[in-house]
Amino acid sequence: MKILLVSPEARVWNSRTHIHNGLGYLAGALLAAGYATDIYDGAVEDESLDARLTREHFDVVGISSPTPLINEAWQYARIAKQHGAVTILGGPHLTLMPDESMQKDEVDFVARGEAEGTLVEFVRALEHLTPDPSPNGRGEQDLTPDPSPMRRGENLPLSHWERGLGGEVWARIKGLSWKDAQAKIQHNPDRPLNPDLDALPLPAYHLFKIDRYTNLQPLTDGLDPHARSYTIVTSRGCPYKCTYCSKPITGDTWRARAVENVVREWKMLVEDLGATEIGVTDDIWNLNLKRAKELCQALLDHGLNKAPWVTVHGMKVNHTDAELFTLMKRAGCKRVGFGVESGDEDILKRVVKKAQTFDQVRAAFKNAKAAGLQTMGFFIYGMPGETAETMDKTTQLALELDPDLAHFMIAAPYPGTVLWDTVQREGKLYAQNWHDLAIQSDHAHFDFPGMDPQLVEQKWHEAYRRFYFRPKRLFKRLTSADTWRNLPERMRDAQRFFVAK
Repeated sequence: MKILLVSPEARVWNSRTHIHNGLGYLAGALLAAGYATDIYDGAVEDESLDARLTREHFDVVGISSPTPLINEAWQYARIAKQHGAVTILGGPHLTLMPDESMQKDEVDFVARGEAEGTLVEFVRALEHLTPDPSPNGRGEQDLTPDPSPMRRGENLPLSHWERGLGGEVWARIKGLSWKDAQAKIQHNPDRPLNPDLDALPLPAYHLFKIDRYTNLQPLTDGLDPHARSYTIVTSRGCPYKCTYCSKPITGDTWRARAVENVVREWKMLVEDLGATEIGVTDDIWNLNLKRAKELCQALLDHGLNKAPWVTVHGMKVNHTDAELFTLMKRAGCKRVGFGVESGDEDILKRVVKKAQTFDQVRAAFKNAKAAGLQTMGFFIYGMPGETAETMDKTTQLALELDPDLAHFMIAAPYPGTVLWDTVQREGKLYAQNWHDLAIQSDHAHFDFPGMDPQLVEQKWHEAYRRFYFRPKRLFKRLTSADTWRNLPERMRDAQRFFVAK
């Protein structure tokens, strides 16, 4: 039984490419269970998926997809079916909207939520299916497991018998969606979140073509196509209730890996795999301030501060203090990011429902800068109820905080979020397809009573101009070697960010 795990190619704007850590965990779980597994990341491959499947047969093709790339995921599934593979899709969008994909002929199964256990159980069940649906000649199904692995021919699609089995096999796998013998969609109970992350096999880092990825943040550091940038997850989940966030996979219960377990992986990345940069991709790695400090101290104790690291998705400002940032700097941290979101208190508390104060935001930036860390701020424009005044306050706060990188985003309502429900109930969604919800989009995603979408786009462009068209910012960019080395790309960035269409 051979499995190929696939990530679609992103056709939305993004000059950053880094490894798909989720696929790494899934591959690690399958390898630990004894299954031959490989990874195909469309963002960095030099051959099409069709060419890859022509060159090498896989029994199962698993495809992970966020919302903006679900169309590409379906296209990949069609290609996989043409090559005789069983298809199983997973990821954020599939967890939120499994019926949409299960209605498509090219999708055999959907794995919802955290899927390490689901995928291993699924492959184990598929491996032991008896190929003959009617061994006694009376059309009755023989459910006796076959002790020898099934060898699926390239032109043998998954039959209704193999999909259904009267619920005897697939119904036992929590988190799995499937079609019975009558092609009726069945959704098994959700798989409980794994409380023991330390028991998970480490990601299969060796399956990534690491030399084809770039550094984690080219807009700040300049594009380095020769970086060996890895990502690491030290915890899963977030207990906060921001209205733009769905947390469909990792849930709203925070679960942390033991410091010793994280250090073991970190040591492998630095000493064995030659990492030149590490990105911590937790939703909120510093929820437990004491643990965050212990992790930094452990990195110091083990001499693992030689490779710089950054917090890719940011930190919560209300779980920080000056001591933490000092420890982070000593432990090799290069840059920290913070979700500021809005400069208007009513929008922040009532609409975004962000559990933080502006004083906490200011303190976090001040302490991080004092420790010698670069800072990054995330800001959102166009939440329901926004006006020119509220968005101007957000821009003014960004100017006051003056992070090394300000990342301005237009609010995107993803399925499963409170924002999605609000827009569906009271507004009008502009998106004609899932591509239109790309987080990097330069267009407003919805209309809302009392809010002009053109004003949102205007204020978004204005924020970029006001923040980056300042003498010190322009001087830094014009004197950067990256600007001239990658001039065409930087010109495209400037056109997109600064010029309203």
